Parts: sequence; C-alpha cells; structure tokens
Amino acid sequence: MSGRAQLMWDEAVTGYDFGPGHPMDPVRLGLTRSLVGAFGLDRELDVVAAKRAGDSTLRLVHREDYVAAVKAASADPGSARGEYGLGTEDDPAFAGMHEVSALIAGQSVGAAEAVWRGEALHAVNFAGGLHHAMPGGASGFCIYNDAALAIARLLELGAERVAYVDVDVHHGDGVQAAFWDDPRVLTISLHEHPRTLFPQTGWPEETGAGDVAEGSAANVALPAGTGDAGWVRAFHAVVPELLAEFRPQVLVTQHGADTHFEDPLAHLAVSLDAQRAVQVACHELAHEYAGGRWVALGGGGYAVVDVVPRSWTHLVGIAAGRPVAPESLVPESWRQEVYARTRQLAPGRMTDGRWPVGWKEWESGYDPADRLDQAVLAARRAVFPLRGLLA
Repeated sequence: MSGRAQLMWDEAVTGYDFGPGHPMDPVRLGLTRSLVGAFGLDRELDVVAAKRAGDSTLRLVHREDYVAAVKAASADPGSARGEYGLGTEDDPAFAGMHEVSALIAGQSVGAAEAVWRGEALHAVNFAGGLHHAMPGGASGFCIYNDAALAIARLLELGAERVAYVDVDVHHGDGVQAAFWDDPRVLTISLHEHPRTLFPQTGWPEETGAGDVAEGSAANVALPAGTGDAGWVRAFHAVVPELLAEFRPQVLVTQHGADTHFEDPLAHLAVSLDAQRAVQVACHELAHEYAGGRWVALGGGGYAVVDVVPRSWTHLVGIAAGRPVAPESLVPESWRQEVYARTRQLAPGRMTDGRWPVGWKEWESGYDPADRLDQAVLAARRAVFPLRGLLA
C-alpha cells in the first residue's frame, strides 16, 4: 500500500456554480486549493484528477429517471421548474450542471477506489460531501450524492462494512436514506437539532430499517449554540464506541465547515480549532478501527473566506501526514489572492485562538439536566442497545 495520501482535484469542479448570490460560492474551492498549495501540502501527497462518474456509477445510488432529469436541466436550465428538486431556490439549474456534478462524484468514487485498492491510505475530496442529494432528487445545494456513491462503490468492490461519519452542521440525510436498509453501512451524523435547521431530519429515533438494518444509523441532534467543548465531547461520546463495535473496513467522513460560529446559515458556535480536533480524531479512528483506510470529504461551509479554506487545508494536512500547526501564519501570497478575488481581508493565522480544545470525557460522568448531555444520551439510548452496547 502506498504511504502517500491522495488529494482529488480537478480545477473544473469550481464550475459547480449556482450563480451570483447563492451561498455555495465555488470560490471556496479555489481558495482552499490555493491555500493547500501555499503551505506546500500538494508536494506531500499525490494530486489526482479522477474521471467523471458515468451513468452506471451514478445509478448505484440515483434513479435513472432522476439522472435523465439532471441531464435535461443541464442542457436547458430554463426548463427546470422544480421537478426532482431542480430549478428551485436552493438548487437552481445551470448549464453543465450534470457534467460538473458527475465530476465531483467521480473524485469521491476515485478516492474510494484508491483507498480500497491500496493505492493510497488516505484520500481527500474537499469538493465533495454533497450529502443531501436523494436517490430521486436534488436537495440542499446537492445534485449527486458523491458520499453515498463512494460508499456504494466500496460495496461493489467487495467491502462488507463501511462506516460513514458526518460532522456537517446539517443532518447527512441523503447518505442515511441511501443505506437505510443496508446493515453493511453504519451512518453516524452529528448535527444541529432538526427543530432549528434544515433538513428537519436526524432525530435520535432514526436508527435504520426495521429488522433488516436496525441500529445502522446513529444521530446526535445538538442544541443550537453548542460550542467547542460540547461538540467535541458529543463526538467522542458516540463515535469511537460505535466504530469499535462495527469494525469498518473503510472510514468515510464528511467535514462540512458550517458548524463554525461565523457560518451564516446555521446556529452552532464551533471554532476552526474544534473542527481541526475532530479531523485529527477521525484520522486516528481510521487507523484504530479501519486499518488506516480513510476517505475524507468536504461538505457545507458558507463563510467562504474566513473559515472554509483554513478548515479544509487542515484536513488535507492531516491526511498528508504533515498537519499544519494552528499557530501558523497564513501565507501572505494567499492573503493577497483572497483580496484580489473577493475584496475581503483574509485571516492571519490558522487558528481561532482556541487551540488546544478542552473537553470533558463522557466516561467521567454526565449531567442529565444539561442540554448537550441530553442530546448525547438520546443518541446513545436509541442506537447503542441495538448494537449490543451499554447506553
């Protein structure tokens, strides 16, 4: 197995562009790639451009009629009027939409193939993590569900146990839906409570389909306002025990940066430093429970200058085996590029000043009156007994 990690990148993914004023500004992808280069991380791993996902690959998750609808809307954006979720405010149709969405999916599928075949131990596609797309429709800025397609490809290649951990502020509903009745896939999502945030799913009681896959989905619904200590505590109170029991052959993780306190679309209060702490934890868990096989994806994140590029550059550094120290100065060349492209001032350091992140281990006790602990308890009580674990 190659010791080097892979960064999946094709400049054409920046064509995933819903238009001016849409929160999913593709500048976040270009700026992340530039910051990765400014730190020299692209010399520490193999930068690979995978081919676009073809129809047979897309159909591993998506219905044939939906793929046809995306192609039609891509060729004639004006024809999309809300059918299949296309042509909506969240998912406006644009020319070339099918091609660039399939390209992003192809990067995640390529990452999964490289890790499964031993060509790389870790692979990152920060353009991916489009976890809301459903088998039969677009949703939440997501056209094709690259995360689900990567997992489906792993299963097609012979994987018997794949774990998916999603720490985006929004519930990983599309991935959960794709494998709701498949016990070979364990999906774990930590997200803001569905009472206060799209897509209004991800309740603790959602644990997988009946007798077939009960206990294969876990959901930690966090109260709005949750900060660093609570977020990291919740992650460690749920994820490691489930992975230890499940023993995945591959760990797929989604690292939406929209948990950040500066994100305009949600209500958690997590810092860049806590995001980095969880990225480090995912890397360690991949080595502890999945033989090191780790596919790491991006996701949401709408503070496109201050947060997203720094968060995902940390992710790339961790995967490459050359983590960027939080106290590092942001390279001046990148700050100048940010101003030239956005007329915004870039942050000066790779930290929000909260490193190291302090948090209290679950094993040291919990407070049944605390809202964060109540959320953790609800998740553990819903799914742990179904997997033979003590809640």
